[in-house]
Amino acid sequence: MFMHQGMGLEAYNALPLRRAVHAVYECCYSVVLSADLAGGRPYTDHCSFFRQADTLLFSLGEDSIDRMLQAYPCSVADDEACRRYHRQFGFSFVMCGAGCDTGAALAALAERLHNDLETERKVVRNELARINRARLERMLGPEGGFYNW
Repeated sequence: MFMHQGMGLEAYNALPLRRAVHAVYECCYSVVLSADLAGGRPYTDHCSFFRQADTLLFSLGEDSIDRMLQAYPCSVADDEACRRYHRQFGFSFVMCGAGCDTGAALAALAERLHNDLETERKVVRNELARINRARLERMLGPEGGFYNW
């Protein structure tokens, strides 16, 4: 559970910089992305906020992505498959919604083991973008936010 949920964009825009960075860090585990996204405030709507989050994620270097991936344990029930994936690529398997359908996650992991490192890094970055979007949507909540903020 995240500390910042359903705050609305207006409340996020009004947070002090340190709290805004912390709110985004809870979602993406990247200080660089969090600081840059918070520093880009104010955002006029959810779409511009999410677009900027994606732009920042896709501009990060591989070392920053690797640091983010350290926060994601392999969420597939098959420990051996997770170890095989980690040995091959050097980081944990990530997939948006991986814990929801074990069969689909295992099938995706098995399929992705056929990727070369460059292809898998692209897939991982896309999965991180999807995970970030889901978490940032939860952070902001509906367009107007909730009344508790």
